[in-house]
Amino acid sequence: MTGDSASHPIGALAANRPNRLAARRVVLFLIAAAGVASILSLDLTWSNLWPDADRWGKIGDFLAAAFTPALDYEGNVPEGTNPLLLKVFYAAVTTLIFAVAATSLSVVIGAVLAFGGSTAWWADDPAGAAGPIRTFLRRTVRPVCYALTRVLIACTRSTHELIWAVLFVAALGRLNNVAAVLAIVIPYSGTLAKVFSEMIDEAPRDAAHAMRHAGAASLQTFIFGLMPRALPDMIAYAIYRFECALRSAAVLGFFGVTTLGGYLHTSFENLQFHETWTYLYALIILVVLVDFWSRAVRRRLTG
Repeated sequence: MTGDSASHPIGALAANRPNRLAARRVVLFLIAAAGVASILSLDLTWSNLWPDADRWGKIGDFLAAAFTPALDYEGNVPEGTNPLLLKVFYAAVTTLIFAVAATSLSVVIGAVLAFGGSTAWWADDPAGAAGPIRTFLRRTVRPVCYALTRVLIACTRSTHELIWAVLFVAALGRLNNVAAVLAIVIPYSGTLAKVFSEMIDEAPRDAAHAMRHAGAASLQTFIFGLMPRALPDMIAYAIYRFECALRSAAVLGFFGVTTLGGYLHTSFENLQFHETWTYLYALIILVVLVDFWSRAVRRRLTG
């Protein structure tokens, strides 16, 4: 058997392996060096996490309260106030409602932006089928639409929901329900649009190509040939973002919205640690229940 082994596919693969290993080592070294440099520049030491002497008592009280969460109010409350556990239940339901509202709007907006930010509907027409108008649109209008949409997606997802909450508080003086939902919707829409567009572009296109060569229009091919292949993954990711929205809705309670986070913040500030743990456990239970539900839905979609 003659011939250079490097010209053989297996020989070429073996020859390229040392180069790939060397490149990976360089990348790992650069990542490690960047991490060490960041730690040194930020002065990250364990001593910065060590509490002062007078803080240890409060830390002990807080941790001890975890074993005896409150079933009733620790302090005096106005007459006619709902029982604590009923208040916790209402706060959990409110947190869930905020998450559902924010996710619903985000999915709709994200899906619309994903269409403009996807290249899958730019599929070339079969040979000889593209007229001058269709060719002009594909070469000019569609790229401009794509570029503008990607910029909009990047702008919306580049700012965290907490920053949007701060901006709304600065503009309105307080964070009302509409502003709280929008604070979640704006960044989540951009994130969903980015991931949705990538899922659409990476979906198998065999059915779409078959429809296109059979004479179907671009929009028909996109809706009936491509979207059904990407839809299960898109739904699964939307459910995951709903779990994230649940936690975001709770955190926005620190800005005055009546979610679990708001009551948790108030009880902690008043050193009512037993009530604090009651709200924490309620949030944990809510997240766990949603996690089990979402896992079952994802299993049904992908299984």
